[in-house]
Amino acid sequence: MKNLYRLGVIGCGFMAESILKGVVLSDYIHEKKIIVSDVNGESLDRVNYLGVHTTLDNRFVAENSDYLLLAVKPQNFADVAASLNGFVPEKVISIMAGVKKNTIKNGFGYGAIKVARCMPNLPCSIGTGALGVDITDYARNVDDVQFIMGIFNSLGHCVNVDESKLDAVTGISGSGPAYVFLFIDAMIDAGIHAGLSRDEATVLTVQTFKGAAEMVERNETPLPELIQRVCSKGGTTIEAVKVFQENDIYGTIDKAVEACVARSRELSK
Repeated sequence: MKNLYRLGVIGCGFMAESILKGVVLSDYIHEKKIIVSDVNGESLDRVNYLGVHTTLDNRFVAENSDYLLLAVKPQNFADVAASLNGFVPEKVISIMAGVKKNTIKNGFGYGAIKVARCMPNLPCSIGTGALGVDITDYARNVDDVQFIMGIFNSLGHCVNVDESKLDAVTGISGSGPAYVFLFIDAMIDAGIHAGLSRDEATVLTVQTFKGAAEMVERNETPLPELIQRVCSKGGTTIEAVKVFQENDIYGTIDKAVEACVARSRELSK
């Protein structure tokens, strides 16, 4: 018997809404072929504008969808599994940080379940995300691979990785936008302290990040060489770079990412 929906989503937080926007507004999946559930009716109200079906019944979503996307907090997975009342979904996609495929399979009773895991990030909400995806369970079925990758390609740039690397993906791209926002905020404040207005500092800082990132993307020149191109001997830039070096910016960033990765690993236990 054919399922009513192509994609069922359990959980309707910000990232789930971002995914729904991506697939609906890109016409990748027709909105009437998507159903979303959440324990919070107000969360479901937020996606009404997309035209997708909504319900409070997780089991109905799982029973009537070709693919089941889990978009809940990791600590809520056990409750979600219990809410299916013994129903075992066959094709699962998870964006839960740190929750391994085997944990998901065990949670549902370990039937003939395939699980794809993805770590998206906040810019997915505007179609410019960076996503790490493990899709090895589906590797033998081209149609499954194309469908699942199509969902995530509508949100940004995907990198296929083994599940063992997803904690590292969390530390770099999953949480990375917060690091960038922090640096941008600090530069804007520094610009204001140096005499610029907030608007002036914001425009200059944001465009600097855009331009520098695009140069890295387009240019095969190693990053240390690009840094040196800006740092003229005896000039201004080298003085700022010296301060960063003296305060061990590489070590600080490494420790920050390491702390994030460690937390992701804790969630998987």
